[in-house]
Amino acid sequence: MSQRSLRRRATIWLASLLAAYLALAYVAAPEFWTFRERGFRDQRFEMVTHTPQGIPGDPINVGLVGTEREVVHAFAIAGWDTADAVTLRTAIDIGESVLFSRPYPDAPMSRLLFEGRAQDLAFEKPVGDSADRRHHVRFWQTDTVGDDGRPLWLGAASFDRGVGLSHDTGAITHHIGPDIDAERDFLIGDLKAAGQLASTSDMAGIGATRTGRNGGGDPYFTDGKAIIGVLKQPQ
Repeated sequence: MSQRSLRRRATIWLASLLAAYLALAYVAAPEFWTFRERGFRDQRFEMVTHTPQGIPGDPINVGLVGTEREVVHAFAIAGWDTADAVTLRTAIDIGESVLFSRPYPDAPMSRLLFEGRAQDLAFEKPVGDSADRRHHVRFWQTDTVGDDGRPLWLGAASFDRGVGLSHDTGAITHHIGPDIDAERDFLIGDLKAAGQLASTSDMAGIGATRTGRNGGGDPYFTDGKAIIGVLKQPQ
């Protein structure tokens, strides 16, 4: 068999394997989870996010009271970056950042849904030279307001410890660290250190668990509380 024929057959096999992986990871496995979790989706989930396929995702563990402008300003002062939108260009950029250890401080985040809506705001703080490891949080504006009439934002904060394959679907994703309370406390601590919080308080979250799993199949544990920070108002 000629070298040209061997190369052609190898190319066909590689293309077939890639197509099979994409079909399994991004079509078949998510559909399986959608079917499996259908009973959960008929219930009202409080203080937990979901993937677009309906898989329970990161729990809500943090909140802020303030206007959108105040939230964005507070994170900028604390040294966090606003995440880029997910596009083909940013998907390529984050891949290159991880593969070649290139800085990408405003790398995009995947969509998570809370009460049926994708996040309104997302912030991150990289650790190291690439988007592989980062502190990150997604926020959703709620209809609830604080005592001063400003809106309450609920968020899901976790630490991305590396990139790999989802334990549930096989899709490429970030894996989170299991101690999500530590990430919640880190975020609130950063905002406090930057002088952006007037006060903090606890509210009931998803509930204490040591056997949680997010949308990528990553285990987590938590005391089940959400910490709510009230942002200082401009003088």
